[in-house]
Amino acid sequence: MPVIQIPPEPSPLPAPAWDLTRGLIDATVQLDQPDGIGHRTVGTGFLVEAPRPDGTPRTVLVTAAHVLERMPETEARIGWRIALPDGSWRFTPEPLRIREADLTPVWTRHPEQDIAVMEIVAPEAFARAAIPVGWLAGAEAFDTWQVGPGDELMSLGFPRGLSANRAGFPILRIGRIASWPLTPITAFPTFLLDFPVHAGDSGGPVFWTASARRLPGAPMPDHPYIAGVLVQAVEVAGEGLGIGVVSHAQYVREAIALLDAPSGP
Repeated sequence: MPVIQIPPEPSPLPAPAWDLTRGLIDATVQLDQPDGIGHRTVGTGFLVEAPRPDGTPRTVLVTAAHVLERMPETEARIGWRIALPDGSWRFTPEPLRIREADLTPVWTRHPEQDIAVMEIVAPEAFARAAIPVGWLAGAEAFDTWQVGPGDELMSLGFPRGLSANRAGFPILRIGRIASWPLTPITAFPTFLLDFPVHAGDSGGPVFWTASARRLPGAPMPDHPYIAGVLVQAVEVAGEGLGIGVVSHAQYVREAIALLDAPSGP
Protein backbone atom coordinates (compact mmCIF):
# COMPACT_ATOMS: atom_id res chain seq x y z
CA MET A 1 0.00 0.00 0.00
CA PRO A 2 1.34 3.51 -0.79
CA VAL A 3 2.16 5.82 2.09
CA ILE A 4 -0.21 8.78 2.09
CA GLN A 5 1.00 12.05 3.61
CA ILE A 6 -1.97 14.06 4.88
CA PRO A 7 -1.53 17.86 4.92
CA PRO A 8 -1.39 19.29 8.45
CA GLU A 9 -4.49 20.77 10.03
CA PRO A 10 -4.73 24.58 10.11
CA SER A 11 -3.09 26.48 12.90
CA PRO A 12 -5.15 29.08 14.78
CA LEU A 13 -4.85 32.60 13.42
CA PRO A 14 -5.43 35.83 15.32
CA ALA A 15 -8.92 37.28 14.83
CA PRO A 16 -10.22 38.57 12.58
CA ALA A 17 -9.36 35.78 10.16
CA TRP A 18 -9.41 36.52 6.44
CA ASP A 19 -12.81 36.56 4.79
CA LEU A 20 -13.36 32.93 3.79
CA THR A 21 -16.81 33.72 2.38
CA ARG A 22 -15.46 36.17 -0.19
CA GLY A 23 -12.42 33.99 -0.75
CA LEU A 24 -14.49 30.92 -1.51
CA ILE A 25 -16.82 32.85 -3.80
CA ASP A 26 -13.75 33.80 -5.83
CA ALA A 27 -12.45 30.21 -5.74
CA THR A 28 -15.72 28.46 -6.68
CA VAL A 29 -16.42 27.66 -10.33
CA GLN A 30 -19.16 26.11 -12.44
CA LEU A 31 -18.38 22.85 -14.22
CA ASP A 32 -20.52 21.73 -17.13
CA GLN A 33 -20.60 19.56 -20.23
CA PRO A 34 -23.16 20.11 -23.04
CA ASP A 35 -24.60 16.98 -24.63
CA GLY A 36 -25.01 18.53 -28.06
CA ILE A 37 -28.82 18.41 -28.07
CA GLY A 38 -29.58 21.39 -25.87
CA HIS A 39 -28.93 19.89 -22.45
CA ARG A 40 -25.90 19.95 -20.17
CA THR A 41 -24.59 18.27 -17.06
CA VAL A 42 -23.72 20.88 -14.42
CA GLY A 43 -21.79 20.73 -11.17
CA THR A 44 -19.75 22.90 -8.83
CA GLY A 45 -16.06 22.85 -7.98
CA PHE A 46 -13.66 24.91 -5.93
CA LEU A 47 -9.93 25.55 -6.07
CA VAL A 48 -7.42 24.66 -3.37
CA GLU A 49 -3.77 25.67 -3.23
CA ALA A 50 -2.01 22.42 -2.32
CA PRO A 51 1.77 22.65 -2.85
CA ARG A 52 3.64 19.60 -4.04
CA PRO A 53 5.93 17.82 -1.56
CA ASP A 54 8.88 19.87 -2.87
CA GLY A 55 7.00 23.09 -2.10
CA THR A 56 6.21 24.15 -5.65
CA PRO A 57 2.76 25.70 -6.07
CA ARG A 58 -0.13 23.62 -7.34
CA THR A 59 -3.79 24.45 -7.94
CA VAL A 60 -6.18 21.57 -7.33
CA LEU A 61 -9.82 21.44 -8.45
CA VAL A 62 -12.13 19.77 -5.90
CA THR A 63 -15.60 18.49 -6.73
CA ALA A 64 -17.91 15.53 -6.15
CA ALA A 65 -16.65 12.52 -8.09
CA HIS A 66 -20.06 11.82 -9.60
CA VAL A 67 -20.05 15.25 -11.26
CA LEU A 68 -17.13 14.21 -13.47
CA GLU A 69 -18.27 10.61 -13.81
CA ARG A 70 -21.55 11.80 -15.34
CA MET A 71 -19.67 13.79 -18.00
CA PRO A 72 -18.81 11.14 -20.62
CA GLU A 73 -16.74 13.24 -23.03
CA THR A 74 -13.02 14.00 -22.79
CA GLU A 75 -13.60 17.71 -22.14
CA ALA A 76 -15.85 19.63 -19.78
CA ARG A 77 -16.03 23.39 -19.35
CA ILE A 78 -14.86 25.37 -16.37
CA GLY A 79 -16.44 28.77 -15.73
CA TRP A 80 -13.69 31.33 -15.37
CA ARG A 81 -14.61 34.97 -14.69
CA ILE A 82 -12.60 38.00 -15.82
CA ALA A 83 -12.65 41.38 -14.06
CA LEU A 84 -12.90 44.26 -16.55
CA PRO A 85 -11.42 47.76 -16.15
CA ASP A 86 -14.85 49.37 -15.72
CA GLY A 87 -15.66 47.20 -12.68
CA SER A 88 -17.83 44.73 -14.56
CA TRP A 89 -17.09 41.03 -15.08
CA ARG A 90 -17.18 38.69 -18.05
CA PHE A 91 -18.05 34.99 -17.80
CA THR A 92 -15.57 33.04 -19.93
CA PRO A 93 -15.98 29.26 -19.73
CA GLU A 94 -13.05 27.35 -21.20
CA PRO A 95 -12.42 23.68 -22.02
CA LEU A 96 -11.14 21.48 -19.21
CA ARG A 97 -9.71 18.08 -20.09
CA ILE A 98 -11.16 15.47 -17.74
CA ARG A 99 -10.30 12.28 -19.65
CA GLU A 100 -7.51 11.00 -21.83
CA ALA A 101 -8.23 10.08 -25.44
CA ASP A 102 -8.91 6.50 -24.32
CA LEU A 103 -11.47 7.92 -21.81
CA THR A 104 -9.25 7.23 -18.79
CA PRO A 105 -10.14 9.81 -16.11
CA VAL A 106 -7.46 12.38 -15.33
CA TRP A 107 -8.94 13.09 -11.92
CA THR A 108 -8.20 11.18 -8.72
CA ARG A 109 -11.12 9.80 -6.75
CA HIS A 110 -11.11 9.12 -3.03
CA PRO A 111 -11.27 5.32 -2.68
CA GLU A 112 -14.35 5.40 -0.44
CA GLN A 113 -16.01 8.82 -0.69
CA ASP A 114 -17.66 10.82 -3.49
CA ILE A 115 -14.72 13.21 -3.76
CA ALA A 116 -12.57 13.92 -6.82
CA VAL A 117 -9.50 16.13 -7.17
CA MET A 118 -7.33 17.03 -10.12
CA GLU A 119 -4.42 19.34 -10.73
CA ILE A 120 -5.29 22.11 -13.16
CA VAL A 121 -3.67 25.15 -14.74
CA ALA A 122 -5.81 28.10 -13.69
CA PRO A 123 -5.69 31.74 -14.80
CA GLU A 124 -3.46 33.79 -12.52
CA ALA A 125 -6.36 35.46 -10.71
CA PHE A 126 -7.93 32.08 -9.91
CA ALA A 127 -4.63 30.54 -8.86
CA ARG A 128 -4.27 33.41 -6.38
CA ALA A 129 -7.85 32.89 -5.18
CA ALA A 130 -7.35 29.17 -4.46
CA ILE A 131 -8.01 28.37 -0.79
CA PRO A 132 -4.96 27.18 1.22
CA VAL A 133 -5.14 23.45 1.89
CA GLY A 134 -4.76 24.17 5.61
CA TRP A 135 -8.29 25.57 5.72
CA LEU A 136 -9.74 22.13 5.05
CA ALA A 137 -11.00 20.84 8.39
CA GLY A 138 -9.25 17.72 9.64
CA ALA A 139 -10.76 14.61 11.16
CA GLU A 140 -10.81 16.03 14.70
CA ALA A 141 -12.10 19.52 13.86
CA PHE A 142 -15.75 18.97 14.77
CA ASP A 143 -14.78 17.50 18.14
CA THR A 144 -12.25 20.25 18.82
CA TRP A 145 -14.79 23.00 18.11
CA GLN A 146 -17.76 21.07 19.55
CA VAL A 147 -19.74 21.33 16.33
CA GLY A 148 -23.24 19.97 16.74
CA PRO A 149 -26.74 19.77 15.28
CA GLY A 150 -28.27 23.19 14.71
CA ASP A 151 -24.97 24.88 13.92
CA GLU A 152 -25.07 26.92 10.72
CA LEU A 153 -22.83 26.29 7.73
CA MET A 154 -22.70 28.06 4.38
CA SER A 155 -22.57 26.54 0.91
CA LEU A 156 -21.80 27.78 -2.59
CA GLY A 157 -23.16 26.27 -5.79
CA PHE A 158 -24.94 26.58 -9.10
CA PRO A 159 -28.45 25.14 -8.53
CA ARG A 160 -29.76 23.85 -11.86
CA GLY A 161 -26.90 25.72 -13.51
CA LEU A 162 -28.08 29.09 -12.22
CA SER A 163 -25.47 31.70 -11.30
CA ALA A 164 -25.82 34.68 -9.00
CA ASN A 165 -25.43 36.98 -12.02
CA ARG A 166 -24.25 37.08 -15.62
CA ALA A 167 -20.65 37.12 -14.43
CA GLY A 168 -21.00 33.49 -13.37
CA PHE A 169 -20.51 33.85 -9.62
CA PRO A 170 -21.90 31.07 -7.40
CA ILE A 171 -24.98 31.41 -5.22
CA LEU A 172 -24.43 31.52 -1.45
CA ARG A 173 -26.86 29.74 0.86
CA ILE A 174 -26.93 28.77 4.51
CA GLY A 175 -28.28 25.76 6.38
CA ARG A 176 -28.18 24.00 9.74
CA ILE A 177 -26.50 20.73 10.54
CA ALA A 178 -29.37 18.25 10.64
CA SER A 179 -27.80 15.00 11.86
CA TRP A 180 -26.10 13.47 14.87
CA PRO A 181 -23.61 11.98 15.69
CA LEU A 182 -21.07 13.76 13.51
CA THR A 183 -17.94 11.93 14.67
CA PRO A 184 -15.87 9.86 14.55
CA ILE A 185 -15.84 10.44 10.82
CA THR A 186 -14.70 6.86 10.23
CA ALA A 187 -18.17 5.84 11.45
CA PHE A 188 -20.01 8.91 10.10
CA PRO A 189 -18.17 9.99 6.93
CA THR A 190 -21.03 12.28 5.88
CA PHE A 191 -23.51 14.54 7.67
CA LEU A 192 -26.79 16.21 6.75
CA LEU A 193 -27.32 19.92 6.13
CA ASP A 194 -30.84 21.39 6.15
CA PHE A 195 -31.10 23.52 3.01
CA PRO A 196 -32.56 23.06 -0.49
CA VAL A 197 -30.25 21.15 -2.83
CA HIS A 198 -30.62 20.91 -6.60
CA ALA A 199 -28.81 19.43 -9.56
CA GLY A 200 -25.73 21.59 -10.15
CA ASP A 201 -24.96 22.07 -6.46
CA SER A 202 -22.93 18.87 -6.13
CA GLY A 203 -19.24 19.49 -5.49
CA GLY A 204 -19.73 22.85 -3.81
CA PRO A 205 -17.84 23.81 -0.64
CA VAL A 206 -19.61 23.76 2.74
CA PHE A 207 -17.90 26.05 5.22
CA TRP A 208 -18.07 27.99 8.48
CA THR A 209 -17.23 31.61 9.21
CA ALA A 210 -17.96 33.78 12.23
CA SER A 211 -21.06 35.16 10.47
CA ALA A 212 -22.75 31.74 10.85
CA ARG A 213 -24.57 31.05 14.12
CA ARG A 214 -23.74 28.34 16.63
CA LEU A 215 -25.67 26.90 19.57
CA PRO A 216 -25.52 29.15 22.67
CA GLY A 217 -22.54 28.37 24.85
CA ALA A 218 -20.62 26.46 22.20
CA PRO A 219 -16.97 27.51 21.78
CA MET A 220 -16.27 29.68 18.76
CA PRO A 221 -13.59 28.37 16.39
CA ASP A 222 -10.67 30.75 16.19
CA HIS A 223 -10.61 30.72 12.39
CA PRO A 224 -12.97 29.92 9.49
CA TYR A 225 -12.75 26.51 7.85
CA ILE A 226 -14.13 24.34 5.05
CA ALA A 227 -16.23 21.63 6.69
CA GLY A 228 -16.84 19.48 3.64
CA VAL A 229 -18.17 19.03 0.12
CA LEU A 230 -21.83 18.76 -0.88
CA VAL A 231 -22.22 15.37 -2.55
CA GLN A 232 -25.92 14.52 -2.65
CA ALA A 233 -29.51 15.66 -2.19
CA VAL A 234 -31.76 13.55 0.01
CA GLU A 235 -34.77 12.22 -1.90
CA VAL A 236 -37.55 9.80 -0.97
CA ALA A 237 -39.67 8.30 -3.75
CA GLY A 238 -38.31 10.94 -6.12
CA GLU A 239 -39.24 13.83 -3.84
CA GLY A 240 -36.51 16.17 -2.60
CA LEU A 241 -36.57 16.77 1.15
CA GLY A 242 -34.54 19.97 1.15
CA ILE A 243 -31.60 18.23 2.82
CA GLY A 244 -28.04 17.89 1.55
CA VAL A 245 -25.44 15.22 2.25
CA VAL A 246 -21.96 16.58 3.00
CA SER A 247 -18.74 14.59 2.92
CA HIS A 248 -16.21 15.69 5.57
CA ALA A 249 -13.29 17.82 4.37
CA GLN A 250 -10.81 15.29 5.75
CA TYR A 251 -11.58 13.18 2.69
CA VAL A 252 -10.58 16.05 0.43
CA ARG A 253 -7.26 16.12 2.29
CA GLU A 254 -6.85 12.39 1.73
CA ALA A 255 -7.73 12.65 -1.97
CA ILE A 256 -5.19 15.46 -2.46
CA ALA A 257 -2.57 13.36 -0.68
CA LEU A 258 -3.21 10.59 -3.22
CA LEU A 259 -1.95 12.93 -5.96
CA ASP A 260 1.51 12.55 -4.43
CA ALA A 261 1.29 8.90 -3.38
CA PRO A 262 3.74 6.62 -5.19
CA SER A 263 2.12 4.25 -7.64
CA GLY A 264 2.46 0.51 -7.48
CA PRO A 265 1.97 -2.02 -4.69
